[in-house]
Amino acid sequence: MKRRVSVFLLTVLLLCALLPALAAESGSHTTTVLFTHDLHSHFLPQSDGQGRESGGYARLKTALDRERSAHPDALTLDGGDFSIGSLIQTLYTTQGAELRTMGAMGYDAATAGNHEFDHTGAGFAQMLSAVADSGEKSPALLMANYKPADGNPNKLDIQRAMAAYGVEDYMLLERGGVTYGIFGLMGEDSHACAPSSGFTLGDAAENARRCVDALKEQGAQFIICLSHSGTSEKKKLSEDERLAEAVSGIDLIVSGHTHTTLTEPIVVGDTYVVSAGPYCENLGSITIDWTEGGKKLLSDYHLTPIDGTLPENREITALVDRWKGLVGGTYLAPYGLTYDQVLTVSGFDLLTPESGVQSGSPLGELVADSFLWAVENLEKDAPDVPTVTVTADGVLRAPLYPGEITTSMAFDVLSMGVGSDGTSGFPLVACYLTGEELKTVAEVDASVTPLMPAAQLYMAGMDYSFNIHRMFFNRVTEARLHREISAEVSPGNVVTKSVFDDIEDDQLYRVVTGMYSAQMLSTVKSKSLGLLSLEPKMADGSPVTDFEACILRDENGSEIKEWYALAAYLRSFGEKGIPLEYTVSDGRKDVSRSWNPIELVKNPNWITLVTLVVLAAAAILAFFLVRALRYAHRRRRYGKKKNL
Repeated sequence: MKRRVSVFLLTVLLLCALLPALAAESGSHTTTVLFTHDLHSHFLPQSDGQGRESGGYARLKTALDRERSAHPDALTLDGGDFSIGSLIQTLYTTQGAELRTMGAMGYDAATAGNHEFDHTGAGFAQMLSAVADSGEKSPALLMANYKPADGNPNKLDIQRAMAAYGVEDYMLLERGGVTYGIFGLMGEDSHACAPSSGFTLGDAAENARRCVDALKEQGAQFIICLSHSGTSEKKKLSEDERLAEAVSGIDLIVSGHTHTTLTEPIVVGDTYVVSAGPYCENLGSITIDWTEGGKKLLSDYHLTPIDGTLPENREITALVDRWKGLVGGTYLAPYGLTYDQVLTVSGFDLLTPESGVQSGSPLGELVADSFLWAVENLEKDAPDVPTVTVTADGVLRAPLYPGEITTSMAFDVLSMGVGSDGTSGFPLVACYLTGEELKTVAEVDASVTPLMPAAQLYMAGMDYSFNIHRMFFNRVTEARLHREISAEVSPGNVVTKSVFDDIEDDQLYRVVTGMYSAQMLSTVKSKSLGLLSLEPKMADGSPVTDFEACILRDENGSEIKEWYALAAYLRSFGEKGIPLEYTVSDGRKDVSRSWNPIELVKNPNWITLVTLVVLAAAAILAFFLVRALRYAHRRRRYGKKKNL
């Protein structure tokens, strides 16, 4: 009996040992891919405003370790925009903290997103060199269709840095007896969002076919694309769905850029498209059973929330603390601030604007007011002229929740970009527009926002009204300058009064905004089909040729960064906290949704007049056409009766 049991157990052990080999011989495999995208330097957990936290790399590492324990052969991949979004990004060019931390977390490969070029192509190269020089482990970086432009003066330096890091179009990776082929792509919209990259974009589908063919020739059994292109509910904007339709042979697309959270994969033919959401909110996992004959079956797909239920990995916690210390000793030191320094408090939410909804925004108005405050309190030799400040939906990157407001929180709101000084954060710039162009800025908000939600504007120093049901590019019904005058009527009793001034079409007015928003002014003409136009000017009326000449500077000659204008304004509130006036929009932007015919056509510009003339002509033509048809019909009937 004992002998039979021994034989049985031996047989079972032999079968267990042989099953993987038999499965391999039959051409069946199991692939598990762990994935993220749009991490945006979210090294630390972020509050959700309701007492919970989301994200943080120390918790992400714990989630990764748990998944790898269940799937030892899993790949770990990222779809780009791993940088720009917190104060630690200020180490981007000098330390390459993002890629080095991803290396410590065990990432196998990543692709670059548009925000990897916020420090220009030269800054991207500095980051790669910093990581290479560190000698530490980092993920492979794959970029098949994004190369330094021929006219880029830093092209050779960038190419050297890419070579030193080992940037490739694609790679082969053997794991668990399977040979994977992985390549990376930049999308069309991503490229448009990186105006200072100095790189050229190759056709995504063409380069994907090239990579797929090359990888298959080299023995790849499973093809993965890391794409910073994104998906959308609108098919024409869903670049990664279009890619899957256009290129056969891609088994999996990890899709970044649009910050999409897919609770189920998008299936296009034999291709799975996956997204886990932005800001380290989730870790995505997909497991596919497949055969070399091409049959694939989704075995498992889930998103693991990165939240307070996960313990923090000690190694990554120590690494992040090291980065925080470096930020405090380098970037923040000149500002006299520390990473977690409390600037003020808030008793209410200041949320980022809801995309596509045209309305006022307390956060947007707070930021615009901070720019005006910076002009009055930080700028050296600010001219005493009417000034309007502007910020845009697309640059407001994080909310402010009730409680203590710290330096890092203020930075998170306006974390994009780099200045001419080479350090993180877009600087404020000043240019001049005519009164007519200033009204056009309001029209951009009213008419371009439905086409491009990130272009929604928030201003200080100007009030305006528009009706979203009026003719495109003629929606603004009123615009006027707005300034506050304060007077002490008795000791300790200060009264503030609002004063409104008409805008003179031919007069020059000073406009202060962030560098990115200023650079986007040149796109107004194309976004409005040539019907609107703005030409930023210097104080003497000559065109702006270089916005770096327009940067606002303090008494030390340093750039006034967008984020620091906000931080300093918040600090001015002190222990009293953010004023209650910011709990709701104050009406400086009055959005009407009226269908009143008089309101729809009053004060028409040439666009509305031409449209009305065309519509009237079409109505008259239709009237006479109907009359002619009726007359012809009556004649035919009369002719038939006469013949009878």
